[in-house]
Amino acid sequence: MPGYGAHAFLWIDEWTTEKGNRAIHAAADAGFDLIEIALLRPHEFDAAAHKKELRAAGISATASIALPKGAHMPEQPQQAKRYLLAALDKLEAVGGTYLCGPLGFEVGRLSGKPPTADERQVVIDTLGEVAVEAKKRGISLGLEVLNRYETYMYNTLADARRTIKAIGADNLTLHADTYHMNIEEEGFRRPLVEAADVLGYVHISESHRGLVGSGTINWDEVFQGLAEAHYTGPLVLESFVVPNEDLAAATCIWRPLNATSEQLARQGLQFMRAASARFKL
Repeated sequence: MPGYGAHAFLWIDEWTTEKGNRAIHAAADAGFDLIEIALLRPHEFDAAAHKKELRAAGISATASIALPKGAHMPEQPQQAKRYLLAALDKLEAVGGTYLCGPLGFEVGRLSGKPPTADERQVVIDTLGEVAVEAKKRGISLGLEVLNRYETYMYNTLADARRTIKAIGADNLTLHADTYHMNIEEEGFRRPLVEAADVLGYVHISESHRGLVGSGTINWDEVFQGLAEAHYTGPLVLESFVVPNEDLAAATCIWRPLNATSEQLARQGLQFMRAASARFKL
């Protein structure tokens, strides 16, 4: 059975020391194995305090990032690398071993045209360097694929897989997200199976980012694909109950979701466990 996690923004609108610790205990109380920390501001992250709370709650942590403005990797690779190294240092300090998200580009940054070969090569070169530093810290990376309205760099699993294979680092994997797949992929099963050799992390997110099972995503096809891919990584519930100021403009979440944090967490976890059992993950 896979491990089950939830993004911190299921409970809080920003990651501060107080709110982060509250989210850690909320995730544990709901029955999750891990919490995905929103490591958007590494310089403000109190690793020592959160490590203590994670230990007390009895769960582990992954972390996700979004490159800040002025650190779009194809154009500002050194700024992006510095940010990612700061995030790696904080994740190592808190005891986490997996950093994921749109590691190679700024969310919401659009060029008005497809990515160039040179832009992709900058990402390959820079992420390759970051992967070396991550491995020194015992950390794996997950490159997330986003939809066309949030980035022009990587829109399909196949896109990101090619970059991951070009880098060739054994600690660099693919981070899939069902919300983005629902917009970009021609179905769910085949893309997941074809990316099986690099697939390392999956966001379980509904078409409207609300309660899983209440939207338009074909969940049977998602879990069939994961089963055929022999996926063994975590399944992480992602909903944003309250828009975060660092992500709201990029993700275009302007209204409340269709359920409370408690409903999203407990019913979402039950949904993932039932689907995993049905498809023998």
